[in-house]
Amino acid sequence: MFSSKVLLSIVLIALSTVDASPLRREAAPTLSFTARMNARASNLNIAAIDMARAQAMLHASTTSKRASSSSFSITNAVVCYTAQVGVGSPATQYTLLIDTGSSNTWVGARTAYKVTSTSVDTGHTVAVNYGSGSFSGEEYLDTVILSSDLVIKQQSVGSATKSQGFNDVDGILGVGPTDLTQGTVSGVGSVPTVTDNLYSQDIIGTEVLGVYFAPGGSAGELTFGGFDSSKTTSSVNYVPLTTTSPASTYWGIDQSITYGGSTILSTTAGIVDTGTTLILIASDAFDKYQSATGGTLDSTTGLLMITSEQYDNLQTLNFNIGGTSYGLTANGQIWPRSLNSDIGGSSNSIYLIVSNIGFDSGSGLDFINGYSFLQRFYSVFDTSNQQVGFATTSSTSADSN
Repeated sequence: MFSSKVLLSIVLIALSTVDASPLRREAAPTLSFTARMNARASNLNIAAIDMARAQAMLHASTTSKRASSSSFSITNAVVCYTAQVGVGSPATQYTLLIDTGSSNTWVGARTAYKVTSTSVDTGHTVAVNYGSGSFSGEEYLDTVILSSDLVIKQQSVGSATKSQGFNDVDGILGVGPTDLTQGTVSGVGSVPTVTDNLYSQDIIGTEVLGVYFAPGGSAGELTFGGFDSSKTTSSVNYVPLTTTSPASTYWGIDQSITYGGSTILSTTAGIVDTGTTLILIASDAFDKYQSATGGTLDSTTGLLMITSEQYDNLQTLNFNIGGTSYGLTANGQIWPRSLNSDIGGSSNSIYLIVSNIGFDSGSGLDFINGYSFLQRFYSVFDTSNQQVGFATTSSTSADSN
């Protein structure tokens, strides 16, 4: 799947503190992961890939929270994150994709699942379709080792007997909401995620995931049970999860978006998703943004392209979430120019990272704040309190793109 170049290898900080918030003041262990940029295939269109993912997520909840026949694509994501995860005793090491937009953990796409003394065959089957990839097999309970501080007993793990689209990885480490496992495993309603079990087994004090990326893929961090306050430059402000479907199926929130003081998207529901590369907004909002910026659609990348003069005139793009405004500067609205060739673009061109989601507002999934947003703001996914939080970082106003 990946003819990929590694953008960054991140050794995560082992401890972090939490500030005055619903999170407990205690050590929060972290997981090392690697971020990769997929090398561009001849037919790769970064905007089309993200739009297809959004379309699948929109329709995935029409039959169930996670119908095995209707899901979204992660296997061809432009930016992806992998971790080395041990399963069993003695542990077999697997390279797994990390995804906040899915919740099943499974192995066997490349390296076969190995039954050991800690393996328990549940007798249930599992199947998930990821759009451009899929897997099916048997569901086991087994020991999962994320790090020396993150050892989970009797974690639900899918053993793939058949998979498609996962050529260079072994499976997925799903860290999305538990409800996304509904309909995937026979005989049960849902299965606990790794975060669920870390909390229930008292390995972490609160069911929280902290995520940090830096512009250009130069650094990053994934923290279980809290967040790394050394990476934030403000307090974490929280907003309740939305009740609007289908955004409520995922890490969904309500927000509005303004550009240069003018509203381009009124308060509506959408999601926060590490598996989406760009910032996607409803078609009618996108038309307003394109008109305001003067961008022209580039057929190769699928992104809006602007001139140097138009870049100099870009206004702040504000995301108004829970009474707090998170502003993307002009530099925060463009694709890293050093990575233009990775998406098939011209090295001298300027591309905007705001793209068309593919349908008008009112769908219940009117935006996706993807990686391009998250690299500017620290994000906290709080299952215990059913909320998502954001904070500024030293990268929020950086000119690194």
